[in-house]
Amino acid sequence: MTGDEPVNPQINSFHYNLLPHGRVDRSPQRETGHGTSYFHNGLPDLIPDPYYIQAASYIQRVQMYTLRCAAEENCLSSSAYSSRVRDLDYRVLLRFPQRVKNQGTADFLPVKAHHQWEWHSCHQHYHSMDAFSNYDLLDASTGRTVAEGHKASFCLEDTSCDPGVRRRYACTAHTQGLGPGCYDTYHANIDCQWIDITDVSPGDYILKVTVNPGFQVQESDFSNNVVRCDIRYTGSYVQAYNCRITGF
Repeated sequence: MTGDEPVNPQINSFHYNLLPHGRVDRSPQRETGHGTSYFHNGLPDLIPDPYYIQAASYIQRVQMYTLRCAAEENCLSSSAYSSRVRDLDYRVLLRFPQRVKNQGTADFLPVKAHHQWEWHSCHQHYHSMDAFSNYDLLDASTGRTVAEGHKASFCLEDTSCDPGVRRRYACTAHTQGLGPGCYDTYHANIDCQWIDITDVSPGDYILKVTVNPGFQVQESDFSNNVVRCDIRYTGSYVQAYNCRITGF
């Protein structure tokens, strides 16, 4: 992370060494290594941004030869893995962005230890969680799953933070996480930020985006972890509207 002190990232927090006026802390500081456990009181609370999804969802048609990395990460529906599919065949992708805020009082940290993080050679970074988000497309009238959603395993980092809050986590082998008051943002044009709807007919649907879907990391509130958007798919374009926070 640019500007962060690698041995003791706590030093960049505006809470660091906060003492009453006139007092100086002269005690030696113990080095903590990479990452930080400074925000250890309380619990994290993730909340996805529904308006971010609604504002930038779109349809893209992409040929298979450009989707090899995505195929390795199981980001396509099962029909894409058929022996009959050729490199020049097209997949239809419902793309959408995602921005998740930690509005809690503690860091959101991966459950896995560093040595268990998975290296993705195509994208050249470590994934610290098996499933940070789930993406599903549901029939608007029955609630039945109509497109094979996938579990998105991400590289957790503080992409941006509220004013006065310093970024402390980056997409590296040592410091992944999401601090209080910070956002992890994924633009719609990155790999796997989609649902493969190649086999879906035009109609009305519901896009369901769930963060921390398996409750692997304890939070203070799980009732705000899901966004649902109404989706109208014409076969050539998509309209996302009425995106809102819902329960599971």
